[in-house]
Amino acid sequence: MILLESLNLVKSFGGVAAIDRLSLTVEKGMILGIIGPNGSGKTTFFNLVTGIFTPDSGKVLFHGKDVTGFRPHRIAKLGIGRTFQVPAPFSKMTVLENVMVSTFIHARTMKMAKEQAKKILGLVRLEEKADQQVLNVTLEDRKRLELARALGTQPSLLLLDEVMAGLTPAEVKASIELIRSLRTKDLTIIVVEHIMDVILSLCDRLAVLDYGSKIAEDIPDRVVNNPEVIKAYLGEHYRARN
Repeated sequence: MILLESLNLVKSFGGVAAIDRLSLTVEKGMILGIIGPNGSGKTTFFNLVTGIFTPDSGKVLFHGKDVTGFRPHRIAKLGIGRTFQVPAPFSKMTVLENVMVSTFIHARTMKMAKEQAKKILGLVRLEEKADQQVLNVTLEDRKRLELARALGTQPSLLLLDEVMAGLTPAEVKASIELIRSLRTKDLTIIVVEHIMDVILSLCDRLAVLDYGSKIAEDIPDRVVNNPEVIKAYLGEHYRARN
């Protein structure tokens, strides 16, 4: 079953195409990885899907419904959650309060919002930090909090934008296990990441962007051996190492 579909999306800034006729299909329950050089359009694609940007042309379909140009809060309420490359929590609030901000999108009362937020903190293994002020938590915890805030909107599609950037190898390994534990038939995930070990260990399929266009899409093992992908992104050193 197709959950998300982008059809010939185009988005330009100052006459330069950041996304150029991009079509992607995401099946329900899968984990899709998106890789590509810096500036290839990965985050712009997320911004188009979540309503931060409106495409110049093309469509975004979610559950078969045209959601092109919907405002971000409406997209979130429909079931698309996302993280951002640089976490920006409310620093003077506690970890729990930050997640409650997200759960209020569906919760009708303060009690419901708090209960849902506590449950989510358990999922991301931050329950012991619930009452800590965000200013006092580590980068790893901030990354997990960013994930928790996205989960607080109760998404059926979760967009992860470099959630492991800046983490140590041990922290990356723990984060991979965490994301794997979140995977269910009811939660579909799209991962943008530069750490290839993350992509290869998590993703069912892999799409590669370059200059806003899709240059490859297949199972990960085939994509990383694609000559065009090696030339545009991975480099010959990757082929030699593997």
